Amino acid sequence: MDTWSAAITLFLIMDPLGNLPVFMSVLKTIEPKRRRLVLARELVFSLIIMFTFLFSGQVVLDFLNVRQESVSIAGGIILFLIGIKMIFPQPGGVTGLTPGEEPFIVPLAIPMVAGPSVLAALILLANQDHSRMFDWSMALGAAWLASATILMLSSNLHKLLGERGLTAIERLMGMILIMISIQMLLDGIGKYYSLG
Repeated sequence: MDTWSAAITLFLIMDPLGNLPVFMSVLKTIEPKRRRLVLARELVFSLIIMFTFLFSGQVVLDFLNVRQESVSIAGGIILFLIGIKMIFPQPGGVTGLTPGEEPFIVPLAIPMVAGPSVLAALILLANQDHSRMFDWSMALGAAWLASATILMLSSNLHKLLGERGLTAIERLMGMILIMISIQMLLDGIGKYYSLG
């Protein structure tokens, strides 16, 4: 796999367009002036986490005696719970935060940007060819930058769609998120049993 193929693959797995409604839903209770700052902070956290996994993810998983399937199953459960809250909103919103309270790392940095699929893909890239870590770093940086650009424009979409439009998209994306989470769970369970 070349650098650009890896970058495109990582970008598609990060799925910034699919994550937009979740980001807008989580950030809508935060005052507009703070939104960009919180979003930028969460994106930087996600980048740090992804680079950590690229360079030492397999070592950490081996040390904790955790298999990649466990990461997939855990991520699936988290996304399932977020999807349920998107379809059936509660006073605390998707994250259960009080209005105006800022999200910290979960759920925006993890699992929305640095999700289990991305982390597993980074571990696979690192294991594929250790001599090309610079290439994999460039691919990750390019994919993250493209995703971050799309997510930073979320406030413009908020103005374009309005509150009702966002609510409709949020419910639809909640349903899609539940389907993705179930698939992640099934993939994790399937790999677990196939590997014994």
